[in-house]
Amino acid sequence: MKEFLEFIVRHLVDHPELVVIDQVEAETTVTFTLHVGPDEVGRVIGRIGRTAQAIRALLAAVAARQGRRAMVEITGT
Repeated sequence: MKEFLEFIVRHLVDHPELVVIDQVEAETTVTFTLHVGPDEVGRVIGRIGRTAQAIRALLAAVAARQGRRAMVEITGT
């Protein structure tokens, strides 16, 4: 799932080399912390948060197929 998230986000931003994804796994949940450049948070969140919603929905679908839950936190560093 991390590679899938990384692929999506790197194609949304102007500086893909600044994208860092941390992954924390629990028994039934995977939490991803997505770090992007401070000027590119808006690109990842999108207009009215729709891009972030779409990313979260895609990861939720992938995680559900594995019997898990996925959460995504987006930060600008």
